[in-house]
Amino acid sequence: MHQSSVSVAPAFGELEPHRAELTAYCYRMLGSPFDAEDAVQDAFVRAWKSRDRFEGRAAMRSWLYRIATNVCLDMLKGKDRRVRAMDLGPAVEPLEKNLNARSDKMWIEPIPETLVAPERDPADLAIEKESIRLAFVAALQQLPARQRAVLILREVLRWEASEVAELLDTSVASVNSALQRARATLAESNRTTTDSPPPLSEADRAMLDRYVAAFERYDIKALTSLIREDAIQSMPPYDMWLSGRDDVLAWWFGPGIGCRGSRVLPTISANGMPAFAQYKPSPNGGFDPWAIQVLELSGGRIAEFTFFLDTQRLFPLFGMPLHLDA
Repeated sequence: MHQSSVSVAPAFGELEPHRAELTAYCYRMLGSPFDAEDAVQDAFVRAWKSRDRFEGRAAMRSWLYRIATNVCLDMLKGKDRRVRAMDLGPAVEPLEKNLNARSDKMWIEPIPETLVAPERDPADLAIEKESIRLAFVAALQQLPARQRAVLILREVLRWEASEVAELLDTSVASVNSALQRARATLAESNRTTTDSPPPLSEADRAMLDRYVAAFERYDIKALTSLIREDAIQSMPPYDMWLSGRDDVLAWWFGPGIGCRGSRVLPTISANGMPAFAQYKPSPNGGFDPWAIQVLELSGGRIAEFTFFLDTQRLFPLFGMPLHLDA
């Protein structure tokens, strides 16, 4: 028994350095950090159990991607694709009657950068960040599962067509055809990986500091100056989304007035974008979690707000407490 455990442990330990990149891959495939973590764990268990069939001919990394792809394809069978509110229909008026909750299982969920790119040089992260942005991950979900895998492996991870064909047990011609169809679908949705977002500038960081201060003061004049006129907002698990700064602020100062007096704390960036944990005043004193805010910036202002309201799962994932004292 003792000898067996000694020989097995190093084999499993060799898988660990691949966790972050596999998590990023599975997240793009599945649209949920929780599903991605489950998929990677399942892939590691499958890899460990079949380690006697691993022959050094294939690189460890390729072998793990093959197993992780199969896990993701299995998980996606018979499941509805995850979406953003903007995929479901047009923007609506900022009225409480338009607030309809949908199943938690249908939404694209945010992923903390630490899960997919720990201890990486920020200069090397541009493509990584662009390919996990919420809009791009949502666009990927429009693709059939195998097309999704082909596009990610070829366009994001830069695998050769022959490598992808081997991984998927198919032909190079089939891979090229799938990639062509996937590109056409993404082109229709105007989502590509070519425009990598620049790293946050000092001016961006200063603007975000002003945003936090203005939100905590609930200062409409200051907030107006920080938000683009064409800004949009969504709040999963509600299917309502708003288009235009006027409607966003009409919501905040109308049905959303309960957010007045919130605390807003910076947290790990999500999907390559700045993120904040918002806490609303609690009737029992102190502050209770309300949303992980993920912000998209453009031209020195805020262009998009996504308020993720699944606090019980997301706040621990982002390392944030579930209560703040007064």
